[in-house]
Amino acid sequence: MALALWREAPLEEVLRVVCEGLQWLSGGKAGAVQASKSAISQARSRLGAEVMEQLAQRVLRPLAPPDAPGAWYRGLRVMAVDGSCMEVADEAANAEFFGYPGASRGQSAFPQARVLGLVECGTHAVVAAGIAPYARSEIAMATELLPAKVQPDMLVLADRNFYSFKLWQATCATGAKLAWRVKSTLGLPVKQLLSDGSYLSTVFDSADRARKSGQPVRVIDYTLQDSATPTQDSYRLVTNILDPDAAPALELAALYHERWEIEGVFDELKTHLRSNSTVLRSKTPELVQQELWGLLLAHFAIRQLMTQAAWPRGLDPDRLSFTHAVRVIKRKMPQAAAVPP
Repeated sequence: MALALWREAPLEEVLRVVCEGLQWLSGGKAGAVQASKSAISQARSRLGAEVMEQLAQRVLRPLAPPDAPGAWYRGLRVMAVDGSCMEVADEAANAEFFGYPGASRGQSAFPQARVLGLVECGTHAVVAAGIAPYARSEIAMATELLPAKVQPDMLVLADRNFYSFKLWQATCATGAKLAWRVKSTLGLPVKQLLSDGSYLSTVFDSADRARKSGQPVRVIDYTLQDSATPTQDSYRLVTNILDPDAAPALELAALYHERWEIEGVFDELKTHLRSNSTVLRSKTPELVQQELWGLLLAHFAIRQLMTQAAWPRGLDPDRLSFTHAVRVIKRKMPQAAAVPP
């Protein structure tokens, strides 16, 4: 995690800070520590990616207690799922494993790894993640991630690119509540109009030609007015909260836009945590995955510290600056052995 926080610093500066920390821990009695770039690379290769992934599986989790401001809706923990791509070093092994995205002329300059995250909107904490080659779709990744990680106390928000009947059905089976945007081309006939302007309908698997095994949903159609930015003509949400009194349409429509909190999380990872480094430096797929898990763990540690600073003062962690938190941690790292659990 320390290396992830210092990505933009020269390696010699990272080593200097680590050595200062060792000197402090030993009371000034530690001898000189020498570590070359090749030694660090060899140590990373021996460690591999699986250990970091297992550590992430154990560490990443929701942070907000039941009374945390900005993290809950009617007793449900507000979550969002989305994906993003990270450019990796243009090495033959990386290109073969991760692949290139298409471009108008040939292919892009760098291979890309796809990262899928399940995020707690109120804290920006990534509670579960997946890493895959660029060609693997977000829906395929979500089909593995969501049924295993979603909990019954969650309300999961997702954009329209995530909807498929099988993924919707599998995620509903966890007991969680869902509010997902769907494409306007999805057939949703009105079965019953409800008092809040929403209506009941049924979704089916495209392979179910006889329409015998459907899943009931509640549909919310709405448009945005007087927006500061250009908006699309309309939005369509489907939810498995069928009772309008449990989640009125106007509230769910407003809540759906909390989904954009996950875009801020990817910005924190790609822009503020990596700083001026646009490409992951690892030269092999194994080390790329290790580096990505390290970034996710570093981000979680920072967000955990930010929540610990905000909540005792009754503040929403969103009011704190992620960039400022990174700077403070960098200054304090030489005096700290590790980030507190």
